[in-house]
Amino acid sequence: MNRTTLSLIAVATALAAVTGVAALTAPDGTAPVATQLPTRLPVERAGLLCPVPSTSEVAETAYTSYTPASTNKGTGQTAGQTAGQPGEQKAAKAELKPATAAALPGEDGSSDDKSKKPKAPKAPATVTQAGTPVTAEADGPDAPALIGTASGALAPGWTVQQTTVVAAGGARGLLGVSCTAPDTDFWFPAASTAKNRQDYVHLTNPDDSAAVADIELYGPDGVLKSQVTEGIPVPAHSSVPVLLPTLTTDPAQQDVTVHVTTRSGRVGAVVGVADEKAGSDWLPASADPAGTAVLPGIPADATSVRLVAYAPGDADADLKVQLVTPTGTIVPAGADILHVKSGMTAALDLPDLTRGEPGSLLLTPTDPKKATPVVAALRVARGKGDKQEVAFIPATAAIEGRATVADNRAKGATLVLTAPAASAEVRITASAGSGGGTPVTKTVTVKGGTTLSMDAPVPDGLKGSYAITVERLSGGPVHASRTLALPQDGIPMFTVQPLVDDRGTVQVPKARQDLTVLDD
Repeated sequence: MNRTTLSLIAVATALAAVTGVAALTAPDGTAPVATQLPTRLPVERAGLLCPVPSTSEVAETAYTSYTPASTNKGTGQTAGQTAGQPGEQKAAKAELKPATAAALPGEDGSSDDKSKKPKAPKAPATVTQAGTPVTAEADGPDAPALIGTASGALAPGWTVQQTTVVAAGGARGLLGVSCTAPDTDFWFPAASTAKNRQDYVHLTNPDDSAAVADIELYGPDGVLKSQVTEGIPVPAHSSVPVLLPTLTTDPAQQDVTVHVTTRSGRVGAVVGVADEKAGSDWLPASADPAGTAVLPGIPADATSVRLVAYAPGDADADLKVQLVTPTGTIVPAGADILHVKSGMTAALDLPDLTRGEPGSLLLTPTDPKKATPVVAALRVARGKGDKQEVAFIPATAAIEGRATVADNRAKGATLVLTAPAASAEVRITASAGSGGGTPVTKTVTVKGGTTLSMDAPVPDGLKGSYAITVERLSGGPVHASRTLALPQDGIPMFTVQPLVDDRGTVQVPKARQDLTVLDD
């Protein structure tokens, strides 16, 4: 008989680095091998999906692709090292490719497949080195959705930012979005089917097989009657935009919560909003339903703030509304409680909320023993009248380790950090510029119950755009966002991107024993 010994450590490491999950079971079906979780290793593969930037003839889009070079906590490895057997080198690249444009069957009165290969713009150059962003531009309405993959050393923390300026027309505004990872479940409070809004859900499928998605809409009185009963097909490597009012026969609703799920496959999802009076921007997905929510980064000069929340479970939610300011946490006058009925969308205007100070909204249960999960988002406006500009701030999960946002400029980038509970120590790194510059790092302390708003640090000798990486070093939870302001013709154009933990590492089980397989 030949004895073949399988290294469970190697198997577990590979499985965990690729998928984040490793199950170890003996070949005879007996109990799993006892494991422990002593360390974390970098992921080896990541995927991101960018929606179609705009249909405007005057749209100007910038893409920025970046992988941070910081050391992964708990491993001592830099972004240039990956999990695997000792001495093993993994090929590393991060690239974006155009998705196929697809329309819904019968969208123009026919049932023919409308998929077509788009005109490919100059996509961002493939990232080949961590620590330096690469950029590209695409003008006009022909820029397609993009499907991105990163592998090896460039997968941990990889991020892509899509920034579009539309100077005129019904979709005018500054539209910014951090391209999203594929998933099967998304919540979008603060959408709308109102006549003054054109809200599209953009669904992008990165995989080799078709996906089928369901989109449910919830208004102030509950679920809206759907016209789609068989799901929405999203062909392989394709992107489908879905106009929200076409999904329902119910009257127009100002405040709608959108729930996207998949029956099969995975998609990236984001809502594009165009308001005929207040400009346009992207509405990112809210953090997963939770009893407490933090919505970071309300500008000091906000002229209008509207909170939209939804309770997806069977119980109603009573939420205490607070503003976390640079000096402490306060309760807005006349807007301290929001009651959210189960299965219904609730909204609350927050007039004169900031009073000249930046802040973040904190939602907590009025009764800590009844922490009903909710999703939430803010519609925020700057300026007034025809000089008004809108952006959206979703509930954002705390940064567990590290988060990055790309495409920051020499001027106009503001970083907001909120510690709703205990104080936290945070390291901020400004990368090298896309055209040159030296990285800059600083460490700050965010006092518990306060918001720290600061001009984003700028690399020395900056040329081009750069990325900002935020790492929580110690202390309580930290929630963060970046505001990019690019005013044009008296319009305070701005966009807010939440900083979401990059999940660039995974816990790797370490087997306490090897498993021996006997071969005849």
